[in-house]
Parts: sequence; C-alpha cells; structure tokens
Amino acid sequence: MSNSLVLVINSGSSSLKFALIDTVTGDAMLNGLGECFFLPEAVVSWKVNGEKHEYKLSGLENHHQQAIDRIVALVDELGLKEDIVAIGHRVVHGGTKFSHTVKVDEQVMADIEALSDLAPLHNPAHVIGMRAAAKAFPTLSQYAVFDTAFHQTMPEKAFTYAISKEVSKEYDIRRYGAHGTSHYYVTREAAKVVNKPVEASSFISVHLGNGASVCVVKNGESIDTSMGFTPLAGLMMGTRCGDIDPSVLEYLLKKGWTPEQLHDLLVKKSGFLG
Repeated sequence: MSNSLVLVINSGSSSLKFALIDTVTGDAMLNGLGECFFLPEAVVSWKVNGEKHEYKLSGLENHHQQAIDRIVALVDELGLKEDIVAIGHRVVHGGTKFSHTVKVDEQVMADIEALSDLAPLHNPAHVIGMRAAAKAFPTLSQYAVFDTAFHQTMPEKAFTYAISKEVSKEYDIRRYGAHGTSHYYVTREAAKVVNKPVEASSFISVHLGNGASVCVVKNGESIDTSMGFTPLAGLMMGTRCGDIDPSVLEYLLKKGWTPEQLHDLLVKKSGFLG
C-alpha cells in the first residue's frame, strides 16, 4: 500500500473514536472506539474485515494514552503504520480564532485549551488526544478540524445576540454553532443525490445524536444554526437542556445554586434524561 493513510481521532472526555482512512479511495481501513474511560470497564474495540476485537484498558488513569498506544500497536500489527502520513483531530470549539483547518503545534493546543470554557466537556479532551498522539507518532504532523469553522460564514444578524454590544465584544459572546463538520459533509452529499452543485443549493441539515443541531445552508455556506455560544444551546438533547429561559438560571443562583451545580444540571442531567 502507498503512503496514503490518515489516522482520524475524535477524543472526547471519556471516549476516543478513531478511523484509519485511505485518502485515495476514501475507504476506512480500520475504525474503532475507546469508551468508559476512567472506569473499571474501560475498553478499546475495533473492527477489521468485519470482525470485532476488544482490548481492556488497565487502571483508572491515562486511558487516552493507553487507547492511542493500543492503536499504534494495532496498525503496526496490521503492517499499516508506515503508510500513515498524518493525523487529523476533530475539535468542537474554535471560537473566532480558527476558521479553517490548522496544523497542530504548542500554540494551537494552548489556544484550544483557552477556549475550554466554551466547550468544557470537549476541548480539554481534544488536547489530551493531541498530546497522546504526538507521543505515539512523534514524526507525523497533526491537523485540527473545527466544528465551529463552517459557521464562520454566518451573517452578523445570525450570530449576534440581543445584549449590550460592549459586553458581547469584551467577552466574545456570539453564536458560534457546532457540528459544522457534519453539516458540511451532509449538505455536500445531499447535493450529489439531487445532482446539483452545492454552490447552487439550499438545505436544512439536521445532526441528531446525543448532541443535536439544525443548520441552514445556502450556496454551500452556513447562514444560521440552532446551537449558540456553546454546544448547550438549541434543540433539546440527550442530557443537555437546549434553549432555556435565562431567568431560570438567575432564579436558581438566588436560591443558592453554584455555577458548577448549574452546569451539571444543564449539561448532564437535562434533555431527554431529565
């Protein structure tokens, strides 16, 4: 096989998805999932030629690194390690800092970490994955693809919140959106189905999972989306509340709730679970 493989990593707070993609054919040579990190049942599973395999992780720490180390051993066992030319990472939140794919370096990782308040469950985990991958593949370049980048084409009227302009500017408060990588891909595939160029097509794209969002795409560009300042806004989701009257938060704060308790309620104990 020629040197044409890219290892794609989606590192979450307690999981890590991965796939080895042949950039010539677009085929997935390998795909798998590390899950239940920091729990006794932590495991990495993968499929090769339709057959499922599992590897149990040890202890209760360093599971991201253990998972990536197992991936390294796996691709080596399959004779594919030398064919990997780069590593790609999905990153949930790039703020206004990142509007396109970038090569990962220390500054990029620091900037992603600095945006952690906007995606506290995701951005710190992305950086953990990047550092683990750098340790495992020290000679390979890594690239970050941002879910928010696709939404940088939204007009000001779509991303502006109806609050003080001074406050918005000082704290970079605006609609950023999420799931941009998914909406980008889906609308381009939909354009193929209807046999129209994406640049001359309009779609409503719906991303449904534990996190969910809707995006209006016109001429191949995002012009509005349901998610907002963080991935908490918009539709009701698996454990996230989606849009909610802000006065509810003020009310609970007055009742003695802490910001940490509010975050836990809205992000982990709401939505369909609530």
